[in-house]
Amino acid sequence: MKKVFSILAVAGLLFLGTSNAFAQEEGATVDSTNVAATENVANEETAATPEEAKEAEAPKVEPTFHQVLKQRFIEGGAEFMGIVLVALILGLAIAIERIIYLNLATTNTKKLVAKVDEALASGGLDAAKEVCRNTKGPVASIFYQGLDRSSEGIDAAEKAVVGYGGVQMGLLEKNISWLSLFIALAPMLGFMGTVIGMIDAFDAIQVAGDINPAVVAGGIKVALLTTVFGLVVAIILQVFYNIIVAKVDSIVNKMEDASISLIDLLVKYKK
Repeated sequence: MKKVFSILAVAGLLFLGTSNAFAQEEGATVDSTNVAATENVANEETAATPEEAKEAEAPKVEPTFHQVLKQRFIEGGAEFMGIVLVALILGLAIAIERIIYLNLATTNTKKLVAKVDEALASGGLDAAKEVCRNTKGPVASIFYQGLDRSSEGIDAAEKAVVGYGGVQMGLLEKNISWLSLFIALAPMLGFMGTVIGMIDAFDAIQVAGDINPAVVAGGIKVALLTTVFGLVVAIILQVFYNIIVAKVDSIVNKMEDASISLIDLLVKYKK
């Protein structure tokens, strides 16, 4: 439940940040438009000669990247662009939560094996279990389960390590399937918006009775914007997905290697 709340909290923060950025940019655009309109009226009223009008003319300001992005987002339509934005926010929230969890789950397995070896040599099984209890991460949890079952024999300890290792692997891979869903969903929504936009463009041509290049070009441009944004969202989430999968594979490999070392230690000190 705490992880669900953390995902929702991160998604809410990202959504509020995006909304505030768009609102601020929209307000800045409106203000700049009003100022420009006021300056134009003032120039028209006060300009007496072409030379004075030329001096009063302000230099054109190039739109920023955020302003262009906001304009393209609005042109694409709120129906599909909004859904694509929600997919991006939720996907980033899951990716950030997974990356934080995996970073906290990373353990120096060689150091842990050395501590368990030293504890088994000096204090026995209870000391080794105490070392695992005080160490965070899935590897320490697997070690604790193996040590706890070691009194029943090496085979029981090995089965406990394998079984609990599968549980920890499932926790590491949790919510990754949702991230892959958003990766596939974003471009599909973009393509759907493109198809619907093309249908609207052809409807406009049918109503007009002839092919107007302005109508066709405008409709196609709006239709293709949803595909562009969907592909961009899929690319961003795919990068995070690959990072998470690589991190999970690294932790799983360390878990398997450390589990073999633990069984070797149990065999060593059972003699």
